[in-house]
Amino acid sequence: MFEQILEFLKQADTTVIYSALLLFSFIENVFPPSPSDVVVIIGSGLIANNIGQYFYILIGTSVFSALGFVVMYYVGHFFGEKILRHHRLKFIKDDDLIKTDNWFKKYGYYLIIGNRFLPGTRSVISFFAGVHRLNVINTFLAASVSAFLWNAIIIYAGYLLGNNIAAIDKLFSTYSSIIIVITILIIIYIIFRIKKVHKKLK
Repeated sequence: MFEQILEFLKQADTTVIYSALLLFSFIENVFPPSPSDVVVIIGSGLIANNIGQYFYILIGTSVFSALGFVVMYYVGHFFGEKILRHHRLKFIKDDDLIKTDNWFKKYGYYLIIGNRFLPGTRSVISFFAGVHRLNVINTFLAASVSAFLWNAIIIYAGYLLGNNIAAIDKLFSTYSSIIIVITILIIIYIIFRIKKVHKKLK
């Protein structure tokens, strides 16, 4: 996949590459399997030849990422109740929804700010932000901050790595491994806390 993306971008002019960066930044929230981060890193490596271009790409991709986030927010806003509250998903219980409501009321914007650093959860968080009726302007701002922080890292990585496909592949493999370990530790912690609460209730 990396090689095909690199070959396509190598043959494109600057305008096409920049348009691709904006497009993939937008659709990553709407269609999570898209290789958006890969495109941004490789594309940045090809056209970010100075710090001015770096910030130009950073602002553009961050805004379009936040706009994509808001699209999924509105999907949750308009259709979330029908999907979740009317038992369309049998495995989700009313008690789970109440807990999620309280959780999002307390930590919703923090989750949005952190969402870009948690691959696989971006669409879920944007959807539930809409379900729980978080303020759309604050949601957009929080999503923009999240995208800005994350894109600052991966665009700079592209700026440094250029079109070194082996280095980019290694970077993503290392990151994915770290995320998997952290996710497992969080799950273990949650299970431990749940068991501890259950023991106290008995």
